Amino acid sequence: MEYGYCMEQYLIYNSLSYPILTVIVAVPLVGSLITLFIRGDRYLKIWGLMVTLITAVLSLPLYSNFDLTTAKYQFAEFRDWIPFVNIDYVLGVDGISVLLVLLTTLVMPLCILCSWTYIKDRFKEFICVLLLMEAAMVGVFISLNTVLFFIFWEAMLVPMYLLIAVWGGPRRDYASIKFFLYTLIGSIFLFVAIIAMYVTTGTFFIPKLMAHQFSFSYQMWIFWAFTLAFAIKVPMWPFHTWLPAAHVEAPTAGSVILASILLKMGGYGFLRFCLPMAPAATFYCMPYLIAISIISIIFGGYLALGQSDVKRLIAYSSVSHMGFVTLGIFLLNTVGIKGAILQMVNHGITTGALFILVGMIYERTHSREISDNSALGMVMPIYVTFLVIFSLSSLAFPGTNSSVGAFLVLLASFSKYKIVGGFAVIGAILAAAYMLRLVQKMVWADSDGHMHHGDRSHLFDLNFREIATLGFLTVFVFWIGLNPEPFLKVMDTSTTHLLQQLESGRHVMPAGEQHALLNGVGESIKHVLALK
Repeated sequence: MEYGYCMEQYLIYNSLSYPILTVIVAVPLVGSLITLFIRGDRYLKIWGLMVTLITAVLSLPLYSNFDLTTAKYQFAEFRDWIPFVNIDYVLGVDGISVLLVLLTTLVMPLCILCSWTYIKDRFKEFICVLLLMEAAMVGVFISLNTVLFFIFWEAMLVPMYLLIAVWGGPRRDYASIKFFLYTLIGSIFLFVAIIAMYVTTGTFFIPKLMAHQFSFSYQMWIFWAFTLAFAIKVPMWPFHTWLPAAHVEAPTAGSVILASILLKMGGYGFLRFCLPMAPAATFYCMPYLIAISIISIIFGGYLALGQSDVKRLIAYSSVSHMGFVTLGIFLLNTVGIKGAILQMVNHGITTGALFILVGMIYERTHSREISDNSALGMVMPIYVTFLVIFSLSSLAFPGTNSSVGAFLVLLASFSKYKIVGGFAVIGAILAAAYMLRLVQKMVWADSDGHMHHGDRSHLFDLNFREIATLGFLTVFVFWIGLNPEPFLKVMDTSTTHLLQQLESGRHVMPAGEQHALLNGVGESIKHVLALK
């Protein structure tokens, strides 16, 4: 029976007193349905916060009971679903996915808190959409069946579309449709690749697909199909244009979800599908993906430098930061991949906090323009303290969480291709430039020496709810920044196993192509730039 084989080879069955993975999907899903019967915004707020907090608490054993010594999928659940086509209900987490699941469950209560006074209309529908979103996002990270993965992947599309289209800004129709179309196009390629692999192998079970040896030409086709789907979600250049539009028009909670979780699904997809299922194609296409990552880093940073809208600035910074993630992934070494996974978590914490800060000041000034929110240091000292902390984290200041992930990616870059590391440093310099410019203008004064625009006496500092929201994320900024080992240990065994899968499948590449690859990415870039 395939079930027994799967258990023995790939899965460690859940030993907790409750099916933890099913529960953390079911709680927000059921909670969203119950929301429809609750009346009164006050009760809806409490209910939404309670459901997300319960989900977060129930998910904590994923970390405390996680076995660091195995690369198998843990807390596994396996049920027959549609047996005649080998579609099973199979869930599990490993060192790559468990941190992303916890990031999702811990961020969602903050989305409720930052929307406490921000959302004025249709609060019932808003809470319902957020809870549906949480169930779908968790489902993506825990699915071990490609059909189940695709269902959850698509289930995210409609709630996110509604968040932008219903509760978004003046150009919400344009932004929501653009987001929907980009994501839908990527989903089509993802679906085609899933069906193609099933036709070839007869299974939708992800670990078995990882173990299957596809031909090199076949790998190339599925690799680029997956890459297009995940590159749009990250997003990588040149598929990034939907992100600034979506961020600017989305409500604060929508921007937080986009930055903290949705973008990470692209990076997760590369690690879960492209690398282990098409290893030879990954090695062959590595130079192209590294080049695109470098372009994303520099291009995103350059565009962020010229923005006057705070939200748009942070959106373009996300393009740059996620470029570091894909760069770390496609360097194809232990340090780079661990740095990429950690940077996904770091970006979710830091950029999510920055979007929360933007929402807080927008509630007070009704503007996202930097010039309208300058010189806040005298009237909002608590606010600017958090702004400085998360801005320093965003530019990877030593001692903050992002500094660890960025250091690992840069270390991997310089150790493998010095010229790639050099270009990545340019992105880091740009990050320092646009974030310090933002801090200087919003905290102290404009570049022309004016201390403020208009009267600031009416502005009030953060309340307890807002301090608690940002304070929770601040803990992780310094925890990861000063003691990253507990987080790196979680992903260590799974990362090692992933690289073993890569190396074992590399032989499928034609010998001539392997020889050409030995020349290295650095030499290729030198030729292009005529720098040799």
